[in-house]
Amino acid sequence: MTGFVGQYEHQMDEKGRVSLPSAFRREADSDRFVLLQWEKPYLTLFPAAKWVEVQERLLEFRRSDPQAWNQVRHIVSNTVEVSPDKQGRILVPAGLQEAATLSGSVLLSGNIDRVELWNPATYAETVQKQTDDLEFAHRLFG
Repeated sequence: MTGFVGQYEHQMDEKGRVSLPSAFRREADSDRFVLLQWEKPYLTLFPAAKWVEVQERLLEFRRSDPQAWNQVRHIVSNTVEVSPDKQGRILVPAGLQEAATLSGSVLLSGNIDRVELWNPATYAETVQKQTDDLEFAHRLFG
């Protein structure tokens, strides 16, 4: 397993559908995914198997911490299951499009066990700006 790696930029159509790269579809164990925004300003697309793990952690938080109930409610209420259509497109609901300011071009970025959907300009401002520091890369790769 290589994980979800690489970046792809695709246009979102007028119905809110965006192509899920074939490399990402192949990497997933099934054609079911879960899409949500758990951290701003992007969306996260979990393959079904990974979502099962996340769901177990959500249940554990809810069981062990009464304060976590509303957090779990919030996360789950903004979560949708999606499956690629015959053309490999997934539907991004309007509320999630708005939450991540997605329209037109969408950057799909692999992040090992998940895929992130970004507004390309936001990605450039948020992620690329912070990766100029090579200290982490040197620690990781030697």
